[in-house]
Amino acid sequence: MTDSDTPAGTGAAPVVTTSAGPVRGMWRGTPGTPAGSAAFLGIPFAAPPTGRRRFLAPVPPEPWTEVRDATAYGPTAQRGDKGETLIPEPSIPGASTLNVNVFTPHLPEWSVSAGSDGRNPQKLTTRQGAGDAAGLPVMVWIHGGGYTDGSPASPWYDGRAFTRDGVVTVSISYRLGFDGFGIIDGAPANRGVLDWIAALEWVRENIAAFGGDPSRVTIAGQSAGGGAVLRLLALEQAQHLFHGALAISPALADLPRDRVEARSHRLAELAGCDPDLDGFRSVPERRIMKLQPQAALLGRTGIAAVTATLTDGLPWGPVIDGELVTTSTVDALRAGVGADKPLLLGATDDEFTMVLDDVRGRLRLIPAAWLLARFLRDRPVRRAWLAANRPQRRKGTAAVLGRFVTDSVFRSLVVRAAEARGAAPTWAYRFAWVSPTKGWSCHCLDVPFWFDCLDDPHVARLAGDDPPQQLATDMHGAAVAFVRTGDPGWAPWRSAPGTARVFGAPPGEPLVSTTAYDDALPLA
Repeated sequence: MTDSDTPAGTGAAPVVTTSAGPVRGMWRGTPGTPAGSAAFLGIPFAAPPTGRRRFLAPVPPEPWTEVRDATAYGPTAQRGDKGETLIPEPSIPGASTLNVNVFTPHLPEWSVSAGSDGRNPQKLTTRQGAGDAAGLPVMVWIHGGGYTDGSPASPWYDGRAFTRDGVVTVSISYRLGFDGFGIIDGAPANRGVLDWIAALEWVRENIAAFGGDPSRVTIAGQSAGGGAVLRLLALEQAQHLFHGALAISPALADLPRDRVEARSHRLAELAGCDPDLDGFRSVPERRIMKLQPQAALLGRTGIAAVTATLTDGLPWGPVIDGELVTTSTVDALRAGVGADKPLLLGATDDEFTMVLDDVRGRLRLIPAAWLLARFLRDRPVRRAWLAANRPQRRKGTAAVLGRFVTDSVFRSLVVRAAEARGAAPTWAYRFAWVSPTKGWSCHCLDVPFWFDCLDDPHVARLAGDDPPQQLATDMHGAAVAFVRTGDPGWAPWRSAPGTARVFGAPPGEPLVSTTAYDDALPLA
């Protein structure tokens, strides 16, 4: 919220009636002007997942009749102070963690507060226009955080730039970690996935009241949120809920059920409870969150613990449970699920290379090929990947290992997902701009460019004091074009093998390339 925002109680405030009851938001700027928009924060799309609802599938919230204040972000599934993170994502306490935030440039019908206290709203006017019947395109944002952290309340996820350009923006929450993805006897698996579906069902039912078109919904997300986008795109049960997909640096989980069962049983052992619904309900939320990282390691220590994500996947996340999720994301895409929907996806050049900067000196004298052999035992693949990454090898062993992690988790997935979709409408991008503060084109660096929010005070720490506004203009414009039309504005992947738009390309390199992901091909 800024000084120009108008919360309830300080003057006119917009009121919208949802399927559960009326909510009061706030104007940002002057209604009806290009910069004017309305924000509605913390609207429940499901009942609080507490008490007897803990670890169960989401259910609709209890209806209300009095106007509900929606001028502050709702509680988050992320708990506690996470310290300095790449993206500012605050934790907000409270029980009603399953909520949405809606940012809209246009309300087809609204009310204003009759009194200075913001109570007793009365309808002031109804604005009619050509856009009212069809509504505006909608982008639904799913936050990242490795499926264990993250918050929809980030100032970077504020929809100001998208509303400025005629896109209704929604950010959603979901259960995280073991709470969202652990296997519990007597409880449904993939509760976090069920939360995504429930939030999208809320959007389908309610977004027209906020000026959006339920038939023009694009799901978007970054990191684990990008993985969520791909998982939903490849999920038969979700196909009716959206019409396009934007996956930014997607990180998939697709964890085998037996592995997650083992981790869940280990968590029960550490917590001293039975691995069933009653047992886990007897353990306080805070204790489960404290124990879940240790449980995911399954007793691994030392280097095995450090490299566990490479060998065993993310600690928690969507599970191939045989019920809701029956096959891997890429296999489902290859089978044609979601083929009628446009997809835009890509990654940064060095998502997590920077995490090895502190050990560059210690790794300097270790041959990259020898170290890589510990993680990539297939010699022909290893040699092919090293040959494709000769420029990176000149930067040292730490840089090579960091690029390998980036390619293993992110960049090879871009290739596999794009190729799996065959002739389906698919566009790719590569983010190559290097942060002057981090020294790499790193994870999360591209997010403020997509959201065109370079003026946010948190951006300088990640992108320096003078990040290129033209790059943000280009990227945000591509995202808006994709949400509006299903086409970001360059040739699709299939037009020539591996076609991708390169954002932040070094001088002299083409803006659209057919070799943008060649160095990740050996791992695809």
